[in-house]
Amino acid sequence: MQIKSAEFVISNTDVTKCPKDNIHEYAFIGRSNVGKSSLINMLTNRKNLAKTSGRPGKTQLINHFKINNNWFLVDLPGYGYAQISKSKRQSFQKFITEYFLKRQQLVCTFVLVDSRHEPQKIDVEFIQFLGENEIPFCIIFTKSDKLNSSKLNQNLQNYETELLKTWEEMPQYFVTSATTKSGQEELLNFIHGINQNLELK
Repeated sequence: MQIKSAEFVISNTDVTKCPKDNIHEYAFIGRSNVGKSSLINMLTNRKNLAKTSGRPGKTQLINHFKINNNWFLVDLPGYGYAQISKSKRQSFQKFITEYFLKRQQLVCTFVLVDSRHEPQKIDVEFIQFLGENEIPFCIIFTKSDKLNSSKLNQNLQNYETELLKTWEEMPQYFVTSATTKSGQEELLNFIHGINQNLELK
């Protein structure tokens, strides 16, 4: 799939005010500083569609972008925010949770995980939340260019070992790099495949 158009539509903190369009949407979420904005810009071949920042936690709203005029890419605030007050974190958690539990147009969530690190408790807990609430998701391992192949494979194996403690099988995942564009084609083809299957139903 090629991205021919990508336009910002709306930002808000109220799931009831999200677009009413009955088109499929894909949510992107992860810990602060996981490289979410860079990944979104890489996927869409846009330099500044999602705002990147040296300060983690910049995304603080539900951001809807309409892609190719037929699906939404949803940029969500991260969890585990840096330099953000406790009261604001609780507010984020509330509207993020409401989005996942109430948004009927959501067809897949992409949980971004930094491939450089050992399994993080907060990532594992969030994946568990999605599973317990039967919310379809995939994992995206980011920043794969920062590691050699041996270390990358070791870290992926560590995640699989951790998740298989509670999952019957490893959830589907993609390995990406915003710098080298690794994983771009696989991700876009995956989204395109889901859209095609849903249109046939």
